[in-house]
Amino acid sequence: MSDKISLGSALVTGASSGIGAVYADRLARRGYDLILAARDVGRLETLAARLRAEAGVKVEVVKADLTVREDLGRLERRLRDDPAISLLVNNAGAALFGPFADADPDRLENLIQLNVTAVTRLANAAAAGFAPRGRGTVVNIGSIVGLGPEMFAGSVYGATKAFVLYLTQTLHAELASQGLRFQAVLPGATRTEIWDRSGRGIENVPDEILMDVDELVDAALSGLDQGELVTIPSLPEAADWAAVDAARLKLAPNLSARHPAPRYGVKAVEPA
Repeated sequence: MSDKISLGSALVTGASSGIGAVYADRLARRGYDLILAARDVGRLETLAARLRAEAGVKVEVVKADLTVREDLGRLERRLRDDPAISLLVNNAGAALFGPFADADPDRLENLIQLNVTAVTRLANAAAAGFAPRGRGTVVNIGSIVGLGPEMFAGSVYGATKAFVLYLTQTLHAELASQGLRFQAVLPGATRTEIWDRSGRGIENVPDEILMDVDELVDAALSGLDQGELVTIPSLPEAADWAAVDAARLKLAPNLSARHPAPRYGVKAVEPA
């Protein structure tokens, strides 16, 4: 059996441009067959034709809007039922900037549907398909804004990305022992179309903090190869994230107790 066949297939959402398209390119060159999903089927077909020619892999194109239940359901069934799929890149997502009080609630709901509901359902379907086989990888694309509410990068957008991180960490804790691998990738500002689609043009982002999308994906894949659960491509020292995680875990013994902490001055009430 060749290395290419043993890798199986990778399903990449939001694959028509930006991060998803670069993941498709890199995974094809690693030997994965591809299932590419996005709304823009024309772009997908162009990308698929190039990767078939350059990498010699099979590439299937799926037109899908992940805010539409029927489209999402088709991908879920594929993840559950296709034993060839060994990798999900949960990349499709959107951003929405601006004051929370001025936001259109329908746009907020759509953002949550794409960034939270779709990510959750696809990860669930992948886990259901991978667990019986004892192998499989889920890569969830989050953002550094999920770590910093003070960044004012869109309150609901940041909250959806905090959810992606939490989900990835809990899935790792639950399913790693069954042979499944998980990675949360937390990009900083990245040179993609998301800025214009969110209403905040890329020209308003300082060039010195904008990472090239090719460099971002290459760093993320390197992090995956190194076994990182959380990859922050711009972070110089892995020990810095380890320190944050250790500080969080240090809180654990005091997060739940029979009585409030003494500093609140609450009189203990004993059960009758």
